[in-house]
Amino acid sequence: MSLAMSIVAAVLLSSAALAKTPVLLSTDVGNEIDDQWAIVYLLTTPEFDVQGIVSANAPTLPAPSAHATYRVLVDEVEHRMGMLTHPPLVEGASLPLKDRETPQASAGLDFILEASKPYSKENRLNVLTIGAATDVASAILSDPDIVDRINVVAMGFKNLSPDGGEEYNVQNDPKAWQVILKSNVPVTIGSGDVCQRDLALSFQRAAAMLSGHGPVAAWLWDEYQTWYFQHVKPLRANDFSKPWVIWDIITLAYLEGLTTQKTIERPVLAGDLSLGEGKGESKAIWIEKVDSARLWKQFIERLDAYQRTHAIRP
Repeated sequence: MSLAMSIVAAVLLSSAALAKTPVLLSTDVGNEIDDQWAIVYLLTTPEFDVQGIVSANAPTLPAPSAHATYRVLVDEVEHRMGMLTHPPLVEGASLPLKDRETPQASAGLDFILEASKPYSKENRLNVLTIGAATDVASAILSDPDIVDRINVVAMGFKNLSPDGGEEYNVQNDPKAWQVILKSNVPVTIGSGDVCQRDLALSFQRAAAMLSGHGPVAAWLWDEYQTWYFQHVKPLRANDFSKPWVIWDIITLAYLEGLTTQKTIERPVLAGDLSLGEGKGESKAIWIEKVDSARLWKQFIERLDAYQRTHAIRP
């Protein structure tokens, strides 16, 4: 190969690397089953340049809760997915913000700050929050300039109405969301009502979709069944009609261009969790629809491709 051809090849490789979407995930994996699906999708998508995954707090898990989510995170990535090398996995804060001025110290906070440093307004790091937003808000409080380096994409809020703040991820640290919405950081929100409509999977559909697609899919099906029988299926009734929602994957659907959305006035979250209309020039993006057919098709295709190149124990 000539020198000129070598240079061209190097430039093309560099351009391909730059074309990848930079992502950092904050997750309360282990609290439910949807985070597990989101992590699988994230780590099996070649178009994502995953900078790392931070474990978030959740009051339904044993204390310190971010350590509990960290252990589930490590188990999924290293054991269930069989990744010998992987992006950094970092433990976040186990408690929500004390107030709207004080960051909650954690290794996750330090990691977010450090990971964001190479980015800029023109090339932002996408920070996905699919649990309590404590670590993301702490990063904004610790370094206000980070709002010019990151883009927040979140699963949160019940809907775009006055009672929209009464949703699990928001309720777990409402002060964090007050910090995020008050700041100038670009924010995109996938709310619960859209997830319920577009990302619900029935027992039968989840079984059909995951069946015959390898050990990772078999594990996801085991997780789905366990959750379904414990939390969804009526007691002593042979009724499998109610679906369960894979909420958090909406953030990845947005990055993949599988959603439609609108720009809204940036909302304001009050202390009583009521969601008010924002005023002024500050905006936010609100996801309105997910192309779930394409999303689930891509999910399985990428899972199959991943398992063809990785040795995973059943």
